[in-house]
Amino acid sequence: MNTNDSVKEYYGKVLQSSGDLKTNACCTAADTPYHLQQALSNIHPEVAARYYGCGLVRPELLQGMRILDLGSGSGRDCYLLSQLVGEQGYVLGVDMTEEQLAVANRHLDWHRQRFGFASSNVAFRKGYIERLDQLGLEEGSFDIIVSNCVINLSPDKEAVLNEAYRLLKPGGELYFSDVYADRRVPTDLVRDPVLYGECLSGALYWNDFINLAKRAGFPDPRLVEDRPLSVANPEIQDRIGHISFFSATYRLFKLDGLESHCEDYGQAVVYRGGIEYAENRFQLDKHHVLEKGKMFPVCGNSYRMLSETRFSPYFDFFGNTDTHYGIFGGCGTALPFDTAEVLASSDGSCC
Repeated sequence: MNTNDSVKEYYGKVLQSSGDLKTNACCTAADTPYHLQQALSNIHPEVAARYYGCGLVRPELLQGMRILDLGSGSGRDCYLLSQLVGEQGYVLGVDMTEEQLAVANRHLDWHRQRFGFASSNVAFRKGYIERLDQLGLEEGSFDIIVSNCVINLSPDKEAVLNEAYRLLKPGGELYFSDVYADRRVPTDLVRDPVLYGECLSGALYWNDFINLAKRAGFPDPRLVEDRPLSVANPEIQDRIGHISFFSATYRLFKLDGLESHCEDYGQAVVYRGGIEYAENRFQLDKHHVLEKGKMFPVCGNSYRMLSETRFSPYFDFFGNTDTHYGIFGGCGTALPFDTAEVLASSDGSCC
């Protein structure tokens, strides 16, 4: 049985609800913002029960956007995003598992009525996320591509990133949550169908992911949030406990000419406010939380991520690239995630 068939078997037949999971890798942390809690309460119980994500795909400014969800499963995130993009937006979910697609499609009209839309703004297609070129999707046709704990399950992660780059509009972004490891997972563990299905042994070593992203055309991946994962199953812990795993959300912008590191040109931005649910501060990534009205020095890449994307109208921009001042801050290659020791004073579990 190949990798895709094994994953389809696990998510289509072995797992019937999130309660069947053996670890907390494919579960979302509980600190969900209130407006998203409200939106999630509008989702059909059967769709919610078959959800196996590890994060919240919640980029800002979604009204009217065209969004592609890679590995959409039962459709929970698609129906969440449907409410956020509004009736004029559009959400397409792609998944390879027939049982999951059946759940998603069964409740299209239920959600349309629940949201008060005249027509549904959601669609689902059967397909493989590493073979999106076979679905006839137009190049550069999506504003945002999301994925929730699925890319780790793909046998060809580089193809997934390449296809995402091709389908994004200039200035668009790939915003996704997934599982990462602090080292490369040995081949014998990768071949284990349970460890793979539990989103562990298919996880990329984080630095391999960074290099794959750069080759795909995303030279400066930005970490938005992360948390260490615990493996509460003793049998699985015995086999894979020597590896540390993390749930992490990244945003990757499609901007030609971004530099591979944070270069200092003496530039700065001021957030003017106005972004819904982020009126007083806007988080570009884990290290860039911009308070309204405050001058914030940024590197050249951050400047462009704000000035050449949908975020531009909400910022004032200062400076140019005429003078280069060297590297911006401590731009290194250490493990970017917070370890369990760092978070010892908080509850790192999610389910």
